[in-house]
Amino acid sequence: MIKPHGSDQLQPLFVYDVAEHRALTHKAESLPSMLLSSAAAANAVMLGSGYFNPLTGYMNLADALSTAEHMKTTSGLFWPVPVVNLTKDISAIKGHKQIALRDPNVEGNPVLAVMDVAAIEEASEEQMRLMTEKVYRTTDPEHPGVAAFNSAGRYLVSGPIKVLSFSYFQTEFPDTFRTAVEIRNEIAERGWKKVVAFQTRNPMHRAHEELCHMAMERLGADGLVIHMLLGQLKKGDIPAPVRDACIRKMVELYFKPNSAMVTGYGFDMLYAGPREAVLHAVFRQNMGATHFIIGRDHAGVGDYYGPFDAQAIFDDVPKGALLIETFMADNTAWSKKLGRVVMMREAPGHTKEDFITLSGTKVREMLGRGEAPPPEFSRPEVAKILSDYYQSLDKA
Repeated sequence: MIKPHGSDQLQPLFVYDVAEHRALTHKAESLPSMLLSSAAAANAVMLGSGYFNPLTGYMNLADALSTAEHMKTTSGLFWPVPVVNLTKDISAIKGHKQIALRDPNVEGNPVLAVMDVAAIEEASEEQMRLMTEKVYRTTDPEHPGVAAFNSAGRYLVSGPIKVLSFSYFQTEFPDTFRTAVEIRNEIAERGWKKVVAFQTRNPMHRAHEELCHMAMERLGADGLVIHMLLGQLKKGDIPAPVRDACIRKMVELYFKPNSAMVTGYGFDMLYAGPREAVLHAVFRQNMGATHFIIGRDHAGVGDYYGPFDAQAIFDDVPKGALLIETFMADNTAWSKKLGRVVMMREAPGHTKEDFITLSGTKVREMLGRGEAPPPEFSRPEVAKILSDYYQSLDKA
C-alpha cells in the first residue's frame, strides 16, 4: 500500500490505548482550558484521524509562515497550508505548560484534546495578511475562508496534542465518518491496490458519477473512495446528511459491487482553491489512495480562482514531495450529439448548446418546485432526495 506522507507508518494522534485515554480524560478536567475555534477543532480531528500525518500538533508562527509562503515547514516537510490554533484570548492559558482543548461544536464544550504548550505567539497584522494572501490568494473579507481565518484571533498556540474525541463526526455520521486508519484498513480488506479518491462537498450528479467511472477505467483502478466533507460549509450549501443519502443511493444503483466506498472526513471547508487541492491530495495519500481526481475549480468559491488554478499548482509541487498521483479533469456534461457524458475538452465540434448544463440556482429552483432535472443531468433517484429536501425548506 502507498506510504503515508512524511513517514513510513501512519501516526494518528488519537489516543487509542484505553487506560491512557481514561487517565488523560480525567486529568484534562483539572487542566486550564481554552475553547477552540471551529477551524482549530477540525484540525484536531484531522490530526487525530491520521489525515494530517506526520504533523504532531499545531504549528508555531515560524512554521505557519513558512508553510504559507513556501509550502514547507521550517524543517523542510512539504505541507500546503498552515495547521494552526488561533485565538483572541490567552488569559486562561498563559504560563501553563499543559492545557485542555475544548470543542466549540458539541454541547457542553467537552475536552477534544490535551496539548503540551510549546509556544504562544502573537502574529502581527502584516503576518496575518501574508498568510491570508498566500493561502487564499485574496484578502477579501467576503471570502468565507478568509473571514474564518481572520476572525479567530492573532495568537497562535502551538505544540503537540493528544486527541481524545472525533467531535460530533462519529456520533452524527456513524456510517460515513472514517479515519485515515479505518480507510486504509478497509482498502486492504477489499484487496484494492490502485485506488482513486474523489472529493465532494456537494451531492453527486450524473457528470460527477461519470467522471469517477472515467477515472477508474482510464487508470485501471480497483476501487473508488468517495470522500465527502462532513464539517462546516458556507451558508446555502446542502447539509451532510442529505448529500450522504444522495451519494449512497447513486453508488447503490450505478456502481458495481465492491467498486466504491462512501466515506467522510471531519474538517471545515477552507475554500482555498489551489492550496486546498494540494492539502486534499496530501490527506488522500494518508488514507491510502494512489490517485486523486482534481476537477475544474476544485475547492473554489465565487470567482476567486481560475477554473484550472487548482490543477496548475501541482506544477509547483516539488518532485517526490507527494507519492499520490493526480487525475486532472475538465468539466463533464451530457453531450446531445454523442448521447453520453463526456469531458468537454474531449468533445471537438461541440458548441455550448450541444451540452446539457444547468446552474446550481436553476437546479435548486426546479427541485424546490418538485420538478426533476433532466435524467441526463441528475439521476431521478438522487433528484427525488434533493427535491424532498428543498421542498421541506420552502415549507419551513
